[in-house]
Amino acid sequence: MDSFSPTAYVILGMLFKGPKSGYEIKALVDNSTRFFWAASYGQIYPELKRLSEAGLVVGSEEPTGGRRRTVYEITADGELELQAWLRLPPETFEMRDEGLLKLFFAEAVEPREALEIVRVMREYNEAATARLRALGETKAKSADAYPKLVLHAGIESFEWYTDWCRRLEGEIAKRAGVKGADA
Repeated sequence: MDSFSPTAYVILGMLFKGPKSGYEIKALVDNSTRFFWAASYGQIYPELKRLSEAGLVVGSEEPTGGRRRTVYEITADGELELQAWLRLPPETFEMRDEGLLKLFFAEAVEPREALEIVRVMREYNEAATARLRALGETKAKSADAYPKLVLHAGIESFEWYTDWCRRLEGEIAKRAGVKGADA
């Protein structure tokens, strides 16, 4: 069995639900797994090529409006590969957050600037919570139970993170004697 990247399994999972172009896969990722596992066009298209060469997906040309478009679908071997991967324990538990990275080194700037880092983090998390809630409303009638469970985990995580940022804003503002923080 070849070793594939997690992005390859994102692609197989998206194609398991039905045929899609690379563009459609990226759009789905941006409105679903992106909140915990992003994938760029620069990752998707090379992975589609590898998966196709491995016989796990098959592409067919479906031009639209004079533009070249390849629609991919998962093969039976692709489904078996996806199922085998799902049965393995997760290997990657990674959270990447540039705001936290900046906050980690915030002693290099004035407290007001550290407070600004946290304010931006809070606003991002508030917006992400709202976006996930809106996705939840559009998916309310969907029969896909597992994506709904992950969606609820995302909403609760972003809500927690937003609350944590609010508390941290108050703490930093108090320590630094800064007024006007959203605490």
